[in-house]
Amino acid sequence: MSEKNVEAHWRKTSSLMWLMLGLWAFFSFFIHMLAPQLNAIRIIGFPLGFYMAAQGSLVAFVIMLFWFAKAQDKIDREFGMAEED
Repeated sequence: MSEKNVEAHWRKTSSLMWLMLGLWAFFSFFIHMLAPQLNAIRIIGFPLGFYMAAQGSLVAFVIMLFWFAKAQDKIDREFGMAEED
């Protein structure tokens, strides 16, 4: 495998990693910091901040996990580094 190929693979993998880290920070910290303002909105009698902090972040993390795995597999296949089935 050529050095250029390895560098291009790492560049794409690194970009994906930083994007996921940013999303993780957003759903871990930023949403929770906005919870008091979101609590003014109520859904079925419960404050929206509760849903976003207790449920929404967890759902977002699971979606991010599957999206990351699919995106990384696509990158690996593009550069010939995929695991064989």
